[in-house]
Amino acid sequence: MLRRKFAQVGPPFVAVLLLLLVWQTAVSVFDIEKWMLPSPYDIVREAKNNWETLLGHTWATLKLTLVGFGIGSAVGLLVAMVLHPIPIVRRAVYPLIIISQNVPTIALLPLLMIWFGFGLLPKIIVIALVCFFPITIATMDGLARTDRMMLTYMKMAGASRMQLFWKLELPHALPSMFSGLKIAAAYSVMSALVAEWIGTDKGIGHYMLLQQAAYRTDRMFVAIVIVVLLGVMLFQVIQFIERRLIHWHGQRSEDEE
Repeated sequence: MLRRKFAQVGPPFVAVLLLLLVWQTAVSVFDIEKWMLPSPYDIVREAKNNWETLLGHTWATLKLTLVGFGIGSAVGLLVAMVLHPIPIVRRAVYPLIIISQNVPTIALLPLLMIWFGFGLLPKIIVIALVCFFPITIATMDGLARTDRMMLTYMKMAGASRMQLFWKLELPHALPSMFSGLKIAAAYSVMSALVAEWIGTDKGIGHYMLLQQAAYRTDRMFVAIVIVVLLGVMLFQVIQFIERRLIHWHGQRSEDEE
């Protein structure tokens, strides 16, 4: 078990460590200006010195991300479950779902601010819209790939439509559904960042704009690291829930590795 964990974590850790060593060495050898490319040491030192301010901005971004992700996930799952048993409506709505993702977030957010003001609501709507697409598509795809033989067998056994959904279709779609949730988790953090760029007085996005204006590249790198860590953390939480809910799927993945 320990060897397997090391095989999974070891190579990425070594790769990141080598990257940081090369980065630190290159900055020192070529005497690169700090405002252009700070060294990893400078970035860590700045994070340590400015942690209280960063903590407040991180908490604001995390709250915005979780609310938008939660709403987008709930709506996406609900839409997928409602459309699945109605093929005609599904074929009619599916193109509209695709079109909704071709509108740039940076263009949609100012319009939402005109409609809903400059508070949290337009930002939450943008994050929810971004999360909605991968969850809906992945869940619909998982539901559509239900084993036909088992479906026919349960129908012959007299199973109702609700029994087919809860006992066969939904369990079968869980791996696809969680894949959509993990993709949406990564998108949600970036969407929150973009939303904070447009207009807010707190959050990592707002912090990055302030540091950009001041040419504080080291602080911008700190913000980037925080955004990456938030995305990874949310991804890992969903993966943890997935492994607890889908034992057979997790076991199969481990066996394949």
